[in-house]
Amino acid sequence: MDREWAIQKWNEWYGTYSDEIYRYAVMITGDHELAKDLTHDTFIKAFHSMESYRGETNERNWLYRIARNTAYDELRKRRPIRFVLDTFAANLPASDYIPELVTEQGEYEAQLYRSLQKIKRTYREVIILRKVKELSIRETAEILNWSEGKVKTTLHRALEALKKQMQKEGYRE
Repeated sequence: MDREWAIQKWNEWYGTYSDEIYRYAVMITGDHELAKDLTHDTFIKAFHSMESYRGETNERNWLYRIARNTAYDELRKRRPIRFVLDTFAANLPASDYIPELVTEQGEYEAQLYRSLQKIKRTYREVIILRKVKELSIRETAEILNWSEGKVKTTLHRALEALKKQMQKEGYRE
């Protein structure tokens, strides 16, 4: 592999996808600082894996898959209890600008975010990719390494679980 080409391609990917990958990492982890680290790690891993990228999926989906695996690898490295707490945290992540975020998003979005953090990881992943990131069923299946049928079924169940969680927390339509 030509090193100059690899560096150029990596720079192109980073410029095109880094913000998107960062936002995805924030949604998975709920932690802005960790998401920055994971975004960096994702692109480092992508650079070192460029030779194995065969174009079977588009580069954006390939990067999402690396980001997903990187995030969960990092969360698993933490103590198991910490992994559970991070993954299923009931509160919005601590941050200096959360009041502004809640005001900007509105109460519905804040409730949706809190409820999303409480449902099963697989449910949260499919909702984030399909409904938040607006990826196609095919793209979501590629990222999660699932069949398209599993994406459809899991999304249906995930939306039901999210609705129940929101109702449990007092949200009424």
